[in-house]
Amino acid sequence: MSDQQRLVILGSGFAAFMLLGKIDTAAYAVTVVSPRNHFLFTPLLPSTTVGTVELRSIIEPIRKARRNVDFIQGEAMEVDLAERVVVCQSPDPETRFSVAYDTLVVAVGAGNNTFGIPGVEEHAIFLKELSDARTIRERIISCLERADVPGIPLKRRAQLLHFVVVGGGPTGIEFAAELHDLLEEDLVKSYPELVGSIRITLFEAMNTILTTFDQKLRDYTIAHFDRQGIELRLETPVEEVGEGYLKLKSGEVVDAEVIVWSTGNVARPFVERLPFAKERGRIVTDEYLRVPSHPGIYAVGDCATPGGAVLPQTAQAAMQQGKYLARALNSIANGKQPVAFSFRNLGMLAYVGGSKALADIPRADLHWRGETTYFFWRSAYLTRLVSLKNKVLVLFDWIKARLFGRDLSKF
Repeated sequence: MSDQQRLVILGSGFAAFMLLGKIDTAAYAVTVVSPRNHFLFTPLLPSTTVGTVELRSIIEPIRKARRNVDFIQGEAMEVDLAERVVVCQSPDPETRFSVAYDTLVVAVGAGNNTFGIPGVEEHAIFLKELSDARTIRERIISCLERADVPGIPLKRRAQLLHFVVVGGGPTGIEFAAELHDLLEEDLVKSYPELVGSIRITLFEAMNTILTTFDQKLRDYTIAHFDRQGIELRLETPVEEVGEGYLKLKSGEVVDAEVIVWSTGNVARPFVERLPFAKERGRIVTDEYLRVPSHPGIYAVGDCATPGGAVLPQTAQAAMQQGKYLARALNSIANGKQPVAFSFRNLGMLAYVGGSKALADIPRADLHWRGETTYFFWRSAYLTRLVSLKNKVLVLFDWIKARLFGRDLSKF
C-alpha cells in the first residue's frame, strides 16, 4: 500500500518481538532484519544447558510470529542517514543488501563483555544464544563420558570434572545452580563412578554476587551455594583464559575443561559505529524512545538508554519498551501524540538450585527466597513465555525432567 510507512526493525530480541506483536500492520509495512531467525526467551536459557528445558522449547520463529511482516536474515552494518537506508551483511559472506526505511527501530541488543582479557573469545563459552547453550550441554556430557573411561590419568580426570563459571550475575548464578541440579539429581544413576569427584567453581571480580538484588538475598545465595558445595571465589579477577585453564591475576592457574563466561554486556560494533550520542555505550534517546536530532529513528532494549536513565539490561525493561513503542507508533499513525515512556520495575527473579529461587520486588518491599519462591519463579516465567506452544513445551519439559531425569545422550 502506497500510504504505508516503511518500518524497519533491527533485531529479534524482547523489545523487537514485543513491538512486532503489537504494531499496526495496516499502517506500517514492517521488515525485520536480524542475524537469527527466531526470538529467544533468554531467562530460561541456563535451563537448556543441562536439559531441564529442551532447546527448541524457548524459541519462536520470527517468520511465524506475525502475518504481513517481512523477515530478512542478516546483520546491520551501517545506516545511511541521508538516504534513509540500512546496509546489511547476509549470512553469505559475499552478499550485502540494503533496506530502505521511513521509520527505523534499533533493537540489536548488546554483546558479551570480555574486558579485553586474552583468550576469552577463543577458549571460554558465552551463554547468550541458543547455540551457546547447545555447545555447553554437549561439552558437559563429553566431559562426563571422557572422565568415566577406565585408566584415565587422575590429573586429566580432575580437569574434565572441574566446571568453571566466570561472573556472579543472574546468568552465571543460574547456570551454576542448574549444573549442580544435573549433577546432584542425575549423576548417581548415569555416572555412579564420578559421584563426589565433580567441582563447580564460580569466580567473581567484585566482592559480592547478584549486585542488583537485596543484600539479604545475596547473603542467602552465598550460604546456599556453600551448602551445595559450589565454590564461590569473590574478588578474584581473571587475567587470561587458555585451552583447559584460566589464569588469575594472583598468578594461580586453574585447570578446567568447561569455562562459561558471563560477565555482563558491551555495545555491539554496529552500535559503536552509529553517529548517535551514547552513554556507557548505549544510544541515548528521549522520553519517547526517539534518537534526538534524527527524526524517524528509535532505539530500544539493551542498546539504548531512554531519557538518560540507565535501565537494567533485563527482559522486562526491553519488553516494556517494545510494547510502548508499538502503541506510540500506532498513535502517530492515527494522528495522535503518544505519551512519554515510563519504566515500571516489576522486580528480579533468579534460580539458585535445589528447587530454591529468589524474588526481589522493590515496589512491594518483598525479598522472597526458598522453595515457595521457586514455584513463584516457575509460574512467572511460564506466564511470560510468548506463545501457547512455548508454554506447553516448557511445562512438559519440567514434568519430563522430574519424572524421568534429564537426557544425557551425546550425538
